[in-house]
Amino acid sequence: MLGSGGSVLGGSTSTPANATADKNAPTFTLPAAQLGGSSLSIQGLHSVELVTVPLANGTRTVVIKISADDVAIDQFVLDVRRQTGPTAVTNASRMELKGNVQVYLNSVSATLLNGAGISIGTSTTPIPGNELSHELLRPTLGLVGVTANSITFTNNDLNIQPGAS
Repeated sequence: MLGSGGSVLGGSTSTPANATADKNAPTFTLPAAQLGGSSLSIQGLHSVELVTVPLANGTRTVVIKISADDVAIDQFVLDVRRQTGPTAVTNASRMELKGNVQVYLNSVSATLLNGAGISIGTSTTPIPGNELSHELLRPTLGLVGVTANSITFTNNDLNIQPGAS
């Protein structure tokens, strides 16, 4: 653990000594969305660092910031949900982020072959649901947000489901 008290990411009760405020970050909301795919490609990696970003409620949270020229994800799945309320799942055969890419993550979760779930970073990003593929470890990134000069999807589909009442 990099800081004292709470988890290192997304809900830390103290800020790790090496996390600096990202003054150029947009304002985000939590919980993080679940991001999965069959492959991830990062071109022109500039940095990976711990930063704090502002939240809509006026607080800040610690995230992992990845800065790169381009990022591509094949068999892209983005699951935006809360414990209650509607869900939105976007599927695409490919998602590409190009130019000045900033990716903000607060966790990595996975389901092991024996069905046990693991989560590194935060308890606010749930273990993957059945809409994500059942591959070896089913890794899922807790996506707080992303910025880039352009974002494109190939063969995308958005499915919105009402929440449970």
